[in-house]
Formats: sequence, structure tokens, C-alpha cells
Amino acid sequence: MIKRLLGCLFLLILALPAAAAFDVGQLMSDLAKNKGGKARFTEKKYISLLDKPVVSSGEMSYTAPDRLEKRTLVPKVETLLLDKDMLSIEREKQKLSINLANQPEALAFVDSIRGTLSGNRAALEKNYALHLSGNADKWVLTLLPSDQKISTLVLRITVSGSKGLVRSIEYLQADGDRSVLNMEPIELK
Repeated sequence: MIKRLLGCLFLLILALPAAAAFDVGQLMSDLAKNKGGKARFTEKKYISLLDKPVVSSGEMSYTAPDRLEKRTLVPKVETLLLDKDMLSIEREKQKLSINLANQPEALAFVDSIRGTLSGNRAALEKNYALHLSGNADKWVLTLLPSDQKISTLVLRITVSGSKGLVRSIEYLQADGDRSVLNMEPIELK
């Protein structure tokens, strides 16, 4: 009986280093291996002035390290294209381009997405404190703004996924509104 107990204890001790090996560094390494792909998305925006969430859906594509396109198909067609520091928004026949280099708070927000997708820990830690829970098969990364200007816009960003894939991003804004973006990969590079 004591041998069996000691054997179980020994196996448990051997398993501890393997379980402890999953940390922010490992997650970033796993995410960095993903060079891009396409995903279907559904986004729910919970806005305090509205009784029901605003729901949209469409497709997203990502090309590492800094090109992200979000094409909303429902309820209205809209395209957001982030290419390096340029954000272009096209809705109906109107097009707007914004140089994010001139908008440091907006760039920090965008870098939370880009930094996570590309596994760029340094970019994330420039503006956020990172907290990871879970394991490689099911993880949750919480980004808490470390810059006061950013915290006036965003209280928390929660990114969840499995292995090296992001599956969900939730933004909790400082005004209490929040957005939940769920993604289902359809093509990986």
C-alpha cells in the first residue's frame, strides 16, 4: 500500500514540471507559429443604451505579422482593413483611412489583437499586463492596460483559445460596454 502511494506521488511529481511548462512564453511561441489564415466570426456588442446585443458576422483573414481584414456580411457589409499602421474602413460607398501612428491609444488597442495573433509578447507588454490561465489545450490570456490613457478606454481584454489558435476575444470598455468576438478557423497558412 505504501509502495503504491509512493509510486503515485512519484508520478505526480514527474507530471508537475510538464504542467508548469505552459506559460506566457510558451503561448506566445505557439501563437507565433501561425502565419495566418481565414476564420468565420460572430460578434456580439453589448451597448448600455440598447436592450439587445448588436450581432454581426462575416469572415476575417490574417497574414502575419500585421495585416488583418474583417469583412462583416451581416447585418450590413463593412470591411475593416488593418495593414501595418493604416486602418481603412469601407461601408456602403464611403471609405475612411486612419493612420494609427497618430492615434497612440487606438494603436495600443489594435496592437492587442495583432500582438496576440502574432505571438509578439514585447508588443503586448508595452501596454498591458498579461495574465494566463489554463493549459495549451484550453487557455485564457487576460490583458490589463498598464497605461492610464488606455485604461480610460479599455478595462480588460480577454483572449481565449486552444493550442496556438485564438478562438474568442472579449473587450470590456471603461464605459461598461463590451464586445465578444468568436472565431472559427476555415483555413490556416
